[in-house]
Amino acid sequence: MKRMILIGAVALSFGLIAGPRISILGDSYSTFEGFIPDGFATWYRDSAPFPNDVTKVEETWWWQVIQGLGGQLERNNSYSGSTICYAGYKKGNPTHQDYSDRAFVTRAERYMGEPDIILVFGGTNDAWADSPIGTNVWANWTSDDLWTFRGGMSKMITILQDKHSDARIFFMLNSDLKPEVNDAVHEICAHYSIPCVDLHDIDKQRNHPSVAGMKAIADQTIEFIKDHPVHLQIAP
Repeated sequence: MKRMILIGAVALSFGLIAGPRISILGDSYSTFEGFIPDGFATWYRDSAPFPNDVTKVEETWWWQVIQGLGGQLERNNSYSGSTICYAGYKKGNPTHQDYSDRAFVTRAERYMGEPDIILVFGGTNDAWADSPIGTNVWANWTSDDLWTFRGGMSKMITILQDKHSDARIFFMLNSDLKPEVNDAVHEICAHYSIPCVDLHDIDKQRNHPSVAGMKAIADQTIEFIKDHPVHLQIAP
């Protein structure tokens, strides 16, 4: 038998609910050594050399969000350097590298578990890699469509909504990305009725959130989710 729970400011503050299962779909910002699938590239770790001052999993944004919501980690499906679409970095070559093996749209099919909440934190590498923006495509995607940011993102969200129809999905948008990526994210999120957390004032070291930046991401995300109550069906 299933029971309905409400995640919102009141319920959370009084501890009236069982903790939601939370899965992460992300890139380097959401990695931590030992907490992502085997073989996935990581950025953050507790072993030297340290890429920046984040050296404990408890300092990551997603750990803090899960704790702040009284939840539990279902899966962390994050891969450092990954793009949402198939088009990766050029690295001096006029042709984009094929990132279809690590793209968000590919990983959305697996490694997600059975979450109540899905937090998608992506688009950063698409912006940095100058992945083609493309045009909006809402169904019947071709391979060419998935080599564009708009095509890849819309297919990714469709996969998540189809496979995890009882989960609430939130998209997290990094600060300081180029306008065409921001515009695409907002349009696609609006089309699929996906709430978008527009992050701001995130402190970074080597273009990645520092301890202070991680806390800012967590605080903004927790506040956003509490302001957007989530109705979920959770088995006892």
